[in-house]
Amino acid sequence: MVLYRKLLYRPFYSCCIRQLSSEAFKNTPKNETSLAPIYRLASQWPNNIAVVDKFGEHTYSSIFNSSVILSKIIEKSLHGEIQERVAILCPNDAFYVVAQWASWISGQIIVPLSPLHPAAMLEYFINDSDAKVILTTAQFENIVRPLAEKFNQKYLLLEDHITLDFKPLGKTSFEEDNKVEMLNIDNNISDDQFFDSNAMIIYTSGSTGSPKGVLLTHNNLNTQINCLKTAWNWSNKDVILHALPLNHIHGIVNALMCPLHTGARCVMLPKFNATDVWTWLLAIEQYYGYRVNMFMGVPTMYVKLIENYEKMFEKNDRMVEYVKAVCSQKIRLMVSGSAPLPSTLFSRWEQITGHKLLERYGMSEIGMALSNPLNGERKPGFVGQPLPGVNVRIVKDNIILLEGHDKNIKIINSVKDDNNEGYCGDLQIKGKNVFKEYWRKPESTKKEFTEDGWFKTGDSVKYVDNSFQILGRTSIDIIKTGGYKVSALFVETIMLQNKVIKDIAVVGLPDSTWGQRIGALIVIDGNENNVEHKKIKKDLKSWAETVLPPYSIPTVINIVDEVPRNALGKVDKKSLLKNSFSKYLES
Repeated sequence: MVLYRKLLYRPFYSCCIRQLSSEAFKNTPKNETSLAPIYRLASQWPNNIAVVDKFGEHTYSSIFNSSVILSKIIEKSLHGEIQERVAILCPNDAFYVVAQWASWISGQIIVPLSPLHPAAMLEYFINDSDAKVILTTAQFENIVRPLAEKFNQKYLLLEDHITLDFKPLGKTSFEEDNKVEMLNIDNNISDDQFFDSNAMIIYTSGSTGSPKGVLLTHNNLNTQINCLKTAWNWSNKDVILHALPLNHIHGIVNALMCPLHTGARCVMLPKFNATDVWTWLLAIEQYYGYRVNMFMGVPTMYVKLIENYEKMFEKNDRMVEYVKAVCSQKIRLMVSGSAPLPSTLFSRWEQITGHKLLERYGMSEIGMALSNPLNGERKPGFVGQPLPGVNVRIVKDNIILLEGHDKNIKIINSVKDDNNEGYCGDLQIKGKNVFKEYWRKPESTKKEFTEDGWFKTGDSVKYVDNSFQILGRTSIDIIKTGGYKVSALFVETIMLQNKVIKDIAVVGLPDSTWGQRIGALIVIDGNENNVEHKKIKKDLKSWAETVLPPYSIPTVINIVDEVPRNALGKVDKKSLLKNSFSKYLES
């Protein structure tokens, strides 16, 4: 384990610095920003505020310069090698952006991690990705240090190597015209090489027992960004409020890379907090000369925001009017995704804010694929049409029912559902947005693609009235809870490590707040009576907190004598839901 500390970055900075000029950014096409690496675009708006976080405001030039400095240190620590894996465990602030850009400037592949994951899962991600360096801050050093020691790896504390210049609260001056000094990128990576190279590994729970690393290229990410910029009309006047995790596509691409690719501003909250979100949406105690005009969240966040609204504002008629007026007039777009949006939540949010939430559909492997229109009808429960450049088709029993892209959907076989009101089947996706492969898992990759190159999403959909509706996972073993996708098989595998558990079946239970809760039917080792069951459940939940992420822990545990299985030893989870968790289906 190597820990770099107290490098003399000031002299390094002074010897490398150059004036902003066409020479320093000669590869940045002025009218083709979509073709330039995201960090190079900083040269087009160096004085603009890129990120607002708990420290203050950070300009594009500040973040870019810090990234170049860090990239040199990464290059040195990796002995000049490229396409190595660099794990990132940083807070939701400007340091995360610097870590991302620096890794890409030096030609590496990033592996975003989450502090919510227990040590065992972080170990798995680092070991599976074969990460060579971990980037972190002092806030998470206590998590990273044991991991680095275990794998004999290097980790870099960002505060020791870079100084982020920021503007204190209330002292905005991003429109100033003074000349900005920016560092020169001194490497041999051309833009063409950059886009063809691998960019990021995101770990997601699939239908197998262990999480798989989704490998995305820079071309994949660039396609995902540009289709959203077009569909949602991003501009450098936008200010998005970011409160999402930074180890998922939603938080990384939709809410962070899109604004930074456009020259917009990203207000990053350390974590989601309903009061803090309302403070920004309503510009309460506003110190800045601008307001947020975009927000993205998962359905659970909107549930929490509504609960906070009902507690803080609803009893005051003037505040009710104020909230609706501000949100409807000042916020241009509010998006919901990562889990189904209940129609009751859709209607209640519209009643409070005047906004019809824009629901979209995506996943780690494909980015965003379907979206309701920016301008047009948004129906609750539907996710609209394919995004620009995304090809979709519905397949049922190996028969292609429809296929197309953008708004050009062609019906191939007129086999409608039982109610004769739409076309139902499995959703498949094709396009430059689709990931390259599962990291070092060729068989798993092959399994998820058809022979003609379509990615099988594992979701069942219906196409009716020119719009797609997500019906749910084709596999009951995939649970969506609070915007996270959880593999029931993975939870079962981990829980069985506890010697108290003889057998287990994990299912998703309907929940108005979380979308789904995680339920577990457990057979324990011993003949404990019902009095002891309560303590056993409590102990199992406490133990699960040490081996599973918070969102993967079963919150409903039923202890039974046996888990019902068929003659082949398989669990019929649909029957299990009805027979063992019926009260949760009725509520």
